[in-house]
Amino acid sequence: MAKKAVATLRGKSSARNTVKCIRMVRSDRSGAYAFQEDLIPTEEVKNFFAEKKV
Repeated sequence: MAKKAVATLRGKSSARNTVKCIRMVRSDRSGAYAFQEDLIPTEEVKNFFAEKKV
């Protein structure tokens, strides 16, 4: 029988209130693009994409 993989994010109730956001940022050193991934609360999504991180 196969094992069941279970992933939890800080309990069941708070997992529904978090979102994984991915933003593409440009490196100052090399000029290449990299992806920044964060798990943030649902209420903070607009603030996450509004701020400019370099």
